Amino acid sequence: MNAIDRTPADLLSSALAADPARPLVTFYDDATGERVELSVATFANWVAKTANYLQGDLAAEPGDRLALLLPAHWQTAVWLLACSSVGVVADLDGDPAAADLVVAGPDRLDAARGCSGERVALALRPLGGRFPQPPEGFADYAVEVPSQGDRFAPYAPVNPDAVALVVGGEELTGTGIGARALADAAAAGMPKAPRVLSGLPYDTWEGLSYGLYAPLATGGSVVLCRHPDRLDAPAAAAREASEKITFRAPPVS
Repeated sequence: MNAIDRTPADLLSSALAADPARPLVTFYDDATGERVELSVATFANWVAKTANYLQGDLAAEPGDRLALLLPAHWQTAVWLLACSSVGVVADLDGDPAAADLVVAGPDRLDAARGCSGERVALALRPLGGRFPQPPEGFADYAVEVPSQGDRFAPYAPVNPDAVALVVGGEELTGTGIGARALADAAAAGMPKAPRVLSGLPYDTWEGLSYGLYAPLATGGSVVLCRHPDRLDAPAAAAREASEKITFRAPPVS
């Protein structure tokens, strides 16, 4: 983390400048067998496209609140960094009725209809696939985002000391996210530039820190696993070896 890095979006920009080709997020879904690996450059491109969509088509502004009804997933990580880029507050499992807009996975669409603003649905299918039939009342992320621009510039400066994230009812600023993630990494004894394995959900700060922010802040990467309970012990050990894991997140308590 450089001295000039203040927000998660700053951290991503620094990672892109330092080594765009290195892996940043590797995602497994052990219910479907999916594996996706995103380099810093590929991940940043998804973030830029999503931020352009958020700021342009969805007309989101700094300070707007986005209810994020998604599991631990590589596309959720993209949305978190896109929100940081625009200055939108990402409210994990937030109340859609109290949000300016909502982004939801296929199993959270009914709850998401409580939002009176823009609604975006993600199919969470392998390779970022679209819904076979777009859900009524929602824009399909996989349809809308690929055509967006590959570079992003905010219309208004993002205040790093403004609230950027709400998780478990706790509010964190953009500056606070990076600082707390670094503190977590130090307290946990993460090695330099760690390769972190996490099967934690994204509904707590711990899950977000181990599963995204701490690896990003320390120049590392994350192997993010959804439905890790579907994997038996030998397969889990083989994954850990093949992915060259140097740090494991603690199990869900």
